[in-house]
Amino acid sequence: MRVAFFGTPDFAVPSLEALRADGAEIAAVVTPPDRPRTRSHSTLLPCPVKAAAAAAGLPVLQPERPRDPAFLDALRALDLDLGVVVAYGHLLRPELLAIPRLGFVNVHASLLPRWRGAAPIHWAVLSGDPMTGVAIMRVEEGLDTGGTWQMVETPIGPTDTTGDLFTRLAELGAHALVDALPAIARGEAPVPQDDARATHAPKVDRATARIRWDETATQVSCRIRAMDPAPGAWSTWHGEDVKFFSPTVLPGEPSTTPGRFQEGDRELRIQCGQGEVRVATVQPAGRRRMAAGDWLRGLDPDLPRQFG
Repeated sequence: MRVAFFGTPDFAVPSLEALRADGAEIAAVVTPPDRPRTRSHSTLLPCPVKAAAAAAGLPVLQPERPRDPAFLDALRALDLDLGVVVAYGHLLRPELLAIPRLGFVNVHASLLPRWRGAAPIHWAVLSGDPMTGVAIMRVEEGLDTGGTWQMVETPIGPTDTTGDLFTRLAELGAHALVDALPAIARGEAPVPQDDARATHAPKVDRATARIRWDETATQVSCRIRAMDPAPGAWSTWHGEDVKFFSPTVLPGEPSTTPGRFQEGDRELRIQCGQGEVRVATVQPAGRRRMAAGDWLRGLDPDLPRQFG
């Protein structure tokens, strides 16, 4: 089977490697152009998928936009059977989707139709879902609306972060992709999604990452874990941002002073709308992550212990 693989981040690399191990002929790997990835912006670096493709000696195409006519012509010349998309970062238009004989499939990091969109792992953790997984789906013009050939579940544990699930789901997705390929090659139709059950997972922004201390301790913990490692759940301490990591939920009564914190035995305990969270790690603005106790020791003793 001749395949064009579209992908960008680390999440996509296991799927590319699984396709190669399964014997697929990778006719092209499509990634974004190299971008500046240093503080000085002086050095252009490849994305993880391009680096993996280069290490394996695979041909790489890097269009600025996957709708450019020259790029589409290059794909048509490859006589493709299938296109595979894993976290590529661009919506694919009908003229591109029509090029491979079998169309395009996507490895999507949710149990569709729940969490269609750009940030399904973040939103699954943020919403307190007990379960997530991967779906192998047909790519259509709509946003993650295509039918599915296979879905694989995995639980979300009480300490799981988006980063933890990112790694786990990348491997699950790679195995599910290979398992689904025979049915796809036979031309079997995928199972349609139930659009009435769809939920949406837009990109996570700074506003989404801000902690609402009036939420329950469980909800605050979910937000902290959902934003770990990036962008980091944050609040303010006398005008300066502080990010929080590694929370533990402490049950308790409703609080009239959400965001107030206490320190003792090198731990940071913060009141929520109900209950408290104990935070093990913080990251003040412009600094690296540190133990919460180390941060606490540097605070001005005269300032109120209250996060904004």
